[in-house]
Amino acid sequence: MTKQEAEIKLKSVFAIEHFYDEQWQAIDKILNGKRILMIQRTGFGKSLCYQFPATQFSGVTVIFSPLIALMRDQVKNLLSKGISAAFINSEQTNEINSQTIQNAIDGKIKILYIAPERQENQEWIDATRKMNLSMVVIDEAHTISTWGHDFRPAFRRIINLVRLLPQHFPILATTATATKRVQEDIEKQIGGNLITIRGNLTRRNFNLYVIKVNSEDEKMLWLAKNLNNINGTGLIYAGTRVDTEVYAKWLDFVGVNAVGYNAGFDVETRKDIENGLMQNRWKCVVSTNALGMGIDKADIRFIIHTQIPASPIHYYQEIGRAGRDGKPTDIILFFNESKDNDGVYEDYKLPKSFIDGGRPDVKKYQKVINEVKQEPLGERDIMKRANLKQTQIRVIKADLIDQGIIKEVFYGKSKKYEYQFGAKELNTEVFEKLRQAKLKDLDAMVDYIYTIKPRMQYLCKFLDDETTEVYTNCDNTNLTSYKISINETLQDKLREFRESYFPILEVQLGNMANGVAASYYGQSTIGATLHRCKYENGGDFPDYLLKLTLKAYYKTFKNKRFDLILYVPPTHSGDLVRNFAEKISSVIKVPISHSLCKTRETTEQKIFQNAYSKRDNIVNAFNIDSKIVANKKVILVDDIFDSGATIKEIGKLLTSKGAIIIAPLVIAKTIGGELS
Repeated sequence: MTKQEAEIKLKSVFAIEHFYDEQWQAIDKILNGKRILMIQRTGFGKSLCYQFPATQFSGVTVIFSPLIALMRDQVKNLLSKGISAAFINSEQTNEINSQTIQNAIDGKIKILYIAPERQENQEWIDATRKMNLSMVVIDEAHTISTWGHDFRPAFRRIINLVRLLPQHFPILATTATATKRVQEDIEKQIGGNLITIRGNLTRRNFNLYVIKVNSEDEKMLWLAKNLNNINGTGLIYAGTRVDTEVYAKWLDFVGVNAVGYNAGFDVETRKDIENGLMQNRWKCVVSTNALGMGIDKADIRFIIHTQIPASPIHYYQEIGRAGRDGKPTDIILFFNESKDNDGVYEDYKLPKSFIDGGRPDVKKYQKVINEVKQEPLGERDIMKRANLKQTQIRVIKADLIDQGIIKEVFYGKSKKYEYQFGAKELNTEVFEKLRQAKLKDLDAMVDYIYTIKPRMQYLCKFLDDETTEVYTNCDNTNLTSYKISINETLQDKLREFRESYFPILEVQLGNMANGVAASYYGQSTIGATLHRCKYENGGDFPDYLLKLTLKAYYKTFKNKRFDLILYVPPTHSGDLVRNFAEKISSVIKVPISHSLCKTRETTEQKIFQNAYSKRDNIVNAFNIDSKIVANKKVILVDDIFDSGATIKEIGKLLTSKGAIIIAPLVIAKTIGGELS
């Protein structure tokens, strides 16, 4: 097929007149059965490089993508053009996913998007042998490289499929963010007659700024003062899920139309916010980096980071979601350059903590090995026996499989992991090399803050883009730097916000209503105060915590009347919670009962690392006489809300005993460390 012939079909199917030269370069090779690695900037049009050939092939094209939003968006687009497309991911029921697989086997689907984790699903593995495959696409291909900025062990399984395919079977791997090291790793893994096409990564329409501050408050104050003056709508990226909530609520408090978003939201809420972003429903969406990837919106006019990403590669990837229409777009990065007593930048700590926690401690690997040595175990059993989080278990499993220490085995439909007797000792050298490489990348992100070079030049050079040109699009070249100016009125507003914003406890279950916390554990001095009282003989919780908790109570439950106060029986804290609950009772004039008790010994929940173990620790561990709570509206008091397992277990009990409403009231909700 010549380019001219292809463009006739392109116009007929996609209503696009012409290919870019670089697009046709890739498409021509794909149509001739080549394997391509395409490294091109975000917004280049990489999706057309596989969607067009897919419409010309006789069978199904499978696209592995970690981006659920991209799947939804592109499938909707393809269906509107009359192209049979579908996706398989965790947002759909097992029944719908199974039917989609069957439709692909039956030849009813031309383009199929699938989450890479499905490579661990036996139904999918069996189905690939029955499909008439025409092409395999690995989107966001840096995820299959150990050295990639978003490496996910499960994604390496894609290569197992690739290696089974004939050498002249078309394969396309795409990414916007691959250094030479990542490029070489991908090339080695895919193998065969792979051709790499590397484009120019420069984004000339970006206006790049760095704003140095001395506190988190200064970031919030600058946004309140300036955000409505920036053109268009955009994204604000925050470091954790809690930060998305706090920043969104603060902006709303000062009259900026904002909404928060993170991966903890349910599917329908996420879809609604994604649609609202497309429709410019808000001035900004405040999100973790869970939002943006795969969102096909050309006119995002600004992206602001309140926390430095883990590397210049992450940063380039995230800002690449803006300004795809080529119009001027503001890219702003805040950096808190205040230091702790050890001389560490405050804004360095969060990304470093994620790097340190990215690979579990070697002792945790050994725990898993020891458990699996006893007998083959499924994932849930390993989690419970080794007392580890699911995310940690999945990293450990992938590494142990890679090193030949364990293997997957099937007992009927049940997947388990079996120790390979005679296996070599765990090799930890590669883990430390990777950790050091990530720390080096984080240091390079700090260098970006303080570089005097053009900022786009710095990013492109880091990504091994060898294009040479003159850069004039940042505060180091021709743009005026942004400065922080303190506004007393806004400072008062921020104080007012902090004393009136209280975290919601989402526990609605049975007759339990969502509750409220006075604060987040890690904000201000509340966490330190609670720790001192509980573990350092600091005495009763001080009155300022009582006043703040009462404010949270009055604001949240001002129109509700309660009949009874109960409190969570202690595991470690003695009478602290009891005394606190009595003080609340005396102020709000609701009687208190001391009848909620434990039926057996439990351990502090904080020592357990996963939901299964937390639940097992407290299931059926409480009791109360139904006469005390029947037909009562109950306030349930505790000091700290973490996973919520204890409060939910008590809520279930009180519901069964006839309580008509149970409303949790706690001093602090833990922040946790969720990035997405």
